[in-house]
Amino acid sequence: MWSVGRGRAAGPAVLGLLLVLSVPVSRAAKTGAGPVTCGSVLKLFNTQHRVRLHSHDIKYGSGSGQQSVTGVEASDDANSYWRIRGGSEGGCPRGQAVRCGQAVRLTHVLTGKNLHTHHFLSPLSNNQEVSAFGEDGEGDDLDLWTVRCSGQHWERDAAVRFQHVGTSVFLSVTGEQYGNPIRGQHEVHGMPSANTHNTWKAMEGIFIKPSVDPSAVHDEL
Repeated sequence: MWSVGRGRAAGPAVLGLLLVLSVPVSRAAKTGAGPVTCGSVLKLFNTQHRVRLHSHDIKYGSGSGQQSVTGVEASDDANSYWRIRGGSEGGCPRGQAVRCGQAVRLTHVLTGKNLHTHHFLSPLSNNQEVSAFGEDGEGDDLDLWTVRCSGQHWERDAAVRFQHVGTSVFLSVTGEQYGNPIRGQHEVHGMPSANTHNTWKAMEGIFIKPSVDPSAVHDEL
């Protein structure tokens, strides 16, 4: 069975962020080329299965029992926002372009847990389970993912892969869908090989401009 965790009240910073992210598309800047930067908050879109990386305060009923991570088709779900952070304190200064080959943490905005994987079987496909782990952005070494891309930096209009530092699997979707209580959501898991199931693109979010000024932000939805 699935376990629904106790909800936490969103703090002022999270509430403010959601207000910004709810700006209508017509008021947002047009998408342009440029790198993804540290500190940006965005959604990740699986290009093969056309779902966004998602999490919520619902725990797996098997495996680790940690917070589940899924893929959803909806583009307007606030539970699909992730913050790009460094692998260590100070390792990814706000506004710095993320390099190809750099290890990052992806922190789920609404629950404060990090994208994580470990040697448990995923519930539907029996690949490697992917979960959300930690508290207030602090977890462990199994929260690190290497950005695999071409060129020097992770470009916002390019497809990339995320390879787990500790176990070498790729963040993937292969189409399996859950029943209740998260009916229709897709299983997200780790796969050992790079293939069409594990390519992702940056989508809606707040992108920190590559700038010496850490307060500069660029809103795009």
